[in-house]
Amino acid sequence: MIMIALASDHVGIELKKYIIEYLEEHNLEYRDFGTYGTERCNYPEFALKAANAVASGECEKGILCCGTGIGISIAANKVKGIRCVVCSDCYSALLSRQHNNTNMLSLGSRVVGKDLGLMIVEQWLNGEYEGGRHQVRIDQIAQIEQTGKIAD
Repeated sequence: MIMIALASDHVGIELKKYIIEYLEEHNLEYRDFGTYGTERCNYPEFALKAANAVASGECEKGILCCGTGIGISIAANKVKGIRCVVCSDCYSALLSRQHNNTNMLSLGSRVVGKDLGLMIVEQWLNGEYEGGRHQVRIDQIAQIEQTGKIAD
């Protein structure tokens, strides 16, 4: 059973609550790294906690929510080893797993809403990395992260 890290800011908390319901209905384990209320807050601190949990292996995957999904994903992607994708459609969510082996998903609560958001989560969680020709690109991304360049 995989452990999923969750985090949101005050704008994304409602969508995160729907995601928690979805995870519980599907008997998927999760850890919520906050925020826990609707009081205005700054998403980087919650993105960092969830991304660190994924990068360390404490959690296998992570799902983030803010107003657009953009800011919180940028913060998560600053953590070494994180490949967080912002998605507003199911196709991109699925291919991000199959081709890019994304380990975090970010959703915009003001962009996708509940129903589409949950469909995206389902596609992303069920997508499996295909490896093969895609691994070269994942390795190149890791090289950029490590050294700032791609080896010849």
